[in-house]
Amino acid sequence: MSIDTASFTPGLSLTGGLMIGAAAAMLVLFNGRIAGISGILGGLLSGSHKMLGWRIAFLAGLIGAPALANLLGDPIAPDIEAGWVQILLAGFMVGIGTRYASGCTSGHGVCGISRGSVRSLVATAIFMATGFLTVFVSRHLLGG
Repeated sequence: MSIDTASFTPGLSLTGGLMIGAAAAMLVLFNGRIAGISGILGGLLSGSHKMLGWRIAFLAGLIGAPALANLLGDPIAPDIEAGWVQILLAGFMVGIGTRYASGCTSGHGVCGISRGSVRSLVATAIFMATGFLTVFVSRHLLGG
């Protein structure tokens, strides 16, 4: 096994993790809300005008930050070895999973575990195991 040193960025990764943690902590401290993307987007799409502003701002930041980084000359577009049909199908399956798990990886993994939620710990363990299994099957058993 070798490490791709061009993609190995522990400093940037640590900084990004600290920023995500700080944003999640500020959202719960100042708004009493969990920084789970599926819940934020679901609340925006529900048609309710309750707490609309912060939801739009949060999602705009998720989209705007990488767009700004690209404009500033730091391209961060991932190399995805899949077609649009596969990407849309995967997104649909993730959406179904977030409904069954009552939340997404950000809500359970970042916020739930930090609050000591056993349900979030179990959900995150299942998310991770499923991801590992999917990569193993697609790369080793299906020859991808």
